[in-house]
Amino acid sequence: VQLQASGGGLVQAGGSLRLSCTVSGGVFSAYNMGWFRQAPGKERNFVAAVSWSRRTTYADGAKGRFTISRDNAKNTVYLQMSSLKPEDTAVYYCAADSRHGGDWYNAVSYNYWGQGTQVTVSS
Repeated sequence: VQLQASGGGLVQAGGSLRLSCTVSGGVFSAYNMGWFRQAPGKERNFVAAVSWSRRTTYADGAKGRFTISRDNAKNTVYLQMSSLKPEDTAVYYCAADSRHGGDWYNAVSYNYWGQGTQVTVSS
C-alpha cells in the first residue's frame, strides 16, 4: 500500500488549500483515513479522520475550518483547509488504518503513511 500526498504550498493567512492523498494497492474503501501534521521541533499531531463509513472527526483546532472527505472511486482522501493561520504551518501527512484499531487520534493506529506535503502560511 502506498500513499501519495499533494497540494501543499505557500499561502497567506486567511487563505485556503486543498490537500489530496491518493492510495494505491490495498482496499481503500475499507480503510479509515487520517491527516496529521508536524511542525518543526514538535510532535506529529492529529488533524482529522474519516472512517470507511464516512464518519468524520477533527482536532479542536481544525473544527470549523478544515473538512476531510473521501472519494472511493478515486482512492483519494482530501483535506480542505480554509481560514488558514500561521500556526497551521507544518508538514501534513496522510495515513491509512487497515486494522480498524479504533483510536483515530493516535498515530500508532495507522499502519500506512504518505511522505508528507509542506504547508506554509505567511502572516
